[in-house]
Amino acid sequence: MLQRNNLSLTYLDLAPAKQENAPLVIMLHGYGSNEKDLIQIAPALRPEFRYISARAPQTMDFGMYGWFPIDFTHSGITVDYSAAKKALQQLIEFTGEIIREYRPAGNKVFLMGFSQGAVMSYLMAFNAPELLHGVIALSGQLPESSQPVETAKPELKKLPFLVMHGIYDDVLPIAKGRAADEWLQQHVDDLTYREYPVAHQISDSGIVLIRSWLEDKIPAL
Repeated sequence: MLQRNNLSLTYLDLAPAKQENAPLVIMLHGYGSNEKDLIQIAPALRPEFRYISARAPQTMDFGMYGWFPIDFTHSGITVDYSAAKKALQQLIEFTGEIIREYRPAGNKVFLMGFSQGAVMSYLMAFNAPELLHGVIALSGQLPESSQPVETAKPELKKLPFLVMHGIYDDVLPIAKGRAADEWLQQHVDDLTYREYPVAHQISDSGIVLIRSWLEDKIPAL
């Protein structure tokens, strides 16, 4: 595993034995974490994939980064949408760079995000679905209460989603996951939604499901 700084975002690169045109997963960590987080589950996933774990652009403290500022209020977490829009443009640019750099199968990538990284994954899917093979949204929430369906690109409907959430999540409550499930059921053709008896984390059973879900999508590349 190598840390690289040659593109617009710093990232960790875990390459497979057969590197040429390997299917690719970009991992997006949560608020206050870093690129060393999600990459830890990569060895338990499909070995033929290349895993890119990106560092969010905003520095918070030593070793802590975020995609955009958030506030913790009595009514829940509030999002700075103008900052989120800027972060989205940075992510779109980085994804394009990754595709040009590594030329994954089909010239698209899978996007896996946890918590705030899941919000970024949704934003990416709603705004640039043509760059993606699928989205794995872990312990996240939709970026808005309702999405602009009338302006959504047709590629969104055909984009596969895997959404997982902990029933005992005290950061982003299970209601956030269920709201995403309800919305996606109405607007995409390929949705897998699962709940697990955990808090704000990824369960071992969830990792097994991510592995099998990715394996199922490989023949479609």
